Amino acid sequence: MRLTEPQSSTSSLHLDSLSEAGPSSATGATNGHNGFLAKSNGYGLPFTNGSSRSPDLDGVSGRKSSKRDLSIARVTLPGTTLYDDDPSTDREEFVRLVIQSLRDVGYHESAATLEAESGYIMESPDVAEFRRCILEADWDRANIVLTRLSITEEDRLWEARFLISQQKYLELLEADRTTAALQVLRQELAPSKVDPDQLHSLSSLMMCSDVTDLRQRAGWDGASGSSRRQLLINLQRYIPSSLMIPQRRFATLLSQARSWQQNQCLYHNAPSNPRTFSLYTDHLCDTSPFPRVTTAILEVHEDEVWNMEWSHNGQYLASASKDKTAIIWRVEHDKDPSVREIFPKHILREHKFPVGCVAWSPKDDYLLTASENDIRLWDVERGICIARDVDHHSDVVTALAWLPDNAHFISGGLDRKIIIWDLDCKPRDSWSYCPIRVTDLTLTPDFSRVLAIGMYDVVPEVPPVPTPPENGVPQARPTTENRVIVYDLATKQLETFISTEGELTSVKVSHDSRYALINSSASQTSPSEIILYDLELEWVVRKFTGHKQSRHVIRGCLGGYDGNFLASGSEDGIVYIWHRDSGTLLEALAGHGSGSVNSVAWNPHNVRMLASCSDDKTIRIWEAPPSVASGAPVGSAQPATNEQDGGKGKGKNRERWDGGDGCGYGASSSSTFL
Repeated sequence: MRLTEPQSSTSSLHLDSLSEAGPSSATGATNGHNGFLAKSNGYGLPFTNGSSRSPDLDGVSGRKSSKRDLSIARVTLPGTTLYDDDPSTDREEFVRLVIQSLRDVGYHESAATLEAESGYIMESPDVAEFRRCILEADWDRANIVLTRLSITEEDRLWEARFLISQQKYLELLEADRTTAALQVLRQELAPSKVDPDQLHSLSSLMMCSDVTDLRQRAGWDGASGSSRRQLLINLQRYIPSSLMIPQRRFATLLSQARSWQQNQCLYHNAPSNPRTFSLYTDHLCDTSPFPRVTTAILEVHEDEVWNMEWSHNGQYLASASKDKTAIIWRVEHDKDPSVREIFPKHILREHKFPVGCVAWSPKDDYLLTASENDIRLWDVERGICIARDVDHHSDVVTALAWLPDNAHFISGGLDRKIIIWDLDCKPRDSWSYCPIRVTDLTLTPDFSRVLAIGMYDVVPEVPPVPTPPENGVPQARPTTENRVIVYDLATKQLETFISTEGELTSVKVSHDSRYALINSSASQTSPSEIILYDLELEWVVRKFTGHKQSRHVIRGCLGGYDGNFLASGSEDGIVYIWHRDSGTLLEALAGHGSGSVNSVAWNPHNVRMLASCSDDKTIRIWEAPPSVASGAPVGSAQPATNEQDGGKGKGKNRERWDGGDGCGYGASSSSTFL
């Protein structure tokens, strides 16, 4: 906005007068109420040139006029954009943000000079007065000025007034002025268009025993804390930003630019580091720290390895195999990969059938395994089975997941059952009806939803070709539909379901509980693909292709810093890694032998480590290339052949779990490190 004073239209201005001609003429005096300095844009605590504390907040100069009398010439520029050849940036908006930023960091005279030279002021006198009223607890005047701040909707004006009255009410209670607070409650808060429960909650604060109780119950830090500045932030959303600029707006824009650049960086796999982020260049990560070489090959299982899961602390890896065992591997993270050991802490041998799935408890003190319909609970430290059940599932248990209390877990199976258990492996609850044969199941990390995938049998109303009569009665030909089902965990009510073409073999959920990652095998009408589904908007965000899956159970995962990547095995023996937000295929990691790579798991505490398991009986640990003495990276393992495994299926609905004999382990079992 332009300077509106009569002097500001002349060709020059006095710098001394500009300290008062800016957004306010606040002085350094305290308000006499809570010791705050009078301010008109009171958010942050700026510093003069980064060292001494300024007496103002957010660019409001409180200095007295100096003795210097320096004339500043007004600069008149054509047009309204920042650059003639770029119409995207409005000059006035840019200059006002620069003025705000200069004052934020303490360059008050520079900000005043820019106001004089450009003819723009940061904000109007009404906004400056409104800030002063809020920070000095001048509530009546604040309500008067509020009506001049272009709030056009009556409901929004009521909401803003309610916030002011609420702060006023709380401060009166804090000052032990109960009668005045009761008057505000009856005359200002009660007539407001507010939820009755919220009003009841405010009225109950009258019964607080002391100030500490009041602050705790109200979630409020008092008049002498940051509550008034927080009130200004809350009121900001009701006032047009062109009038009242949001706090530190330039810093917000720079942060957004940095986040956007990181999202566009295909190999970004580390927390943001302000020290390495420069405004002079665009962000671009080096690809060398990305996990792409094999640093260890674990060779203890004696048959296909079907599934894996890292412990929550990243120190253990549990694997499940067709050889009827599960192994708990210990990973020494504090050592260099060239000397680090990964060794079996326990080999869990008591299963009668191949092991299909494993699940770590939230505290990593228990491990669940499932073999056919046999569920076992293991003590991780001792490596012994402490509970089991073989009676309540009548078909293969395909999925296990823990509840957050570390005392209950969920199972899903091909028998269309979803059951909640306790630590004694006793059923405590169940879904009365599940319409699908569950092939995998997971909980969202916020524990609000259950996602189950599987096969749904559909009988057409009019079959295209009836099956041959049985006992003289024609039978309809059933068809199978593949579905993702989302349940509310608390109520067990169905929220939504999604139908897909290919058979579904795996489901994972992102750490923010927003996205589901679903592996889908190839069908007659669609290729093998991995589906990224938005659980909030209920739509498919992206599909990832390039891997091979037609007959085997393949499990993918999300991983890396902030879940930026997704990885999956493949029937061609390759580990594929994509960038989640762009869908770009980044890596195709060769190294496993013949057969399928069945599962990939990203270490939750080491974003530069992932594991893969395969039909070749091995588990591979993939990491960033370790540096050697010469500084050259260690090469990756020899590429796998494309020979497939003679049509073998595994797990779930592909092959029955008793499809092969397991073998015991001898003293020669070992792991290999590269």
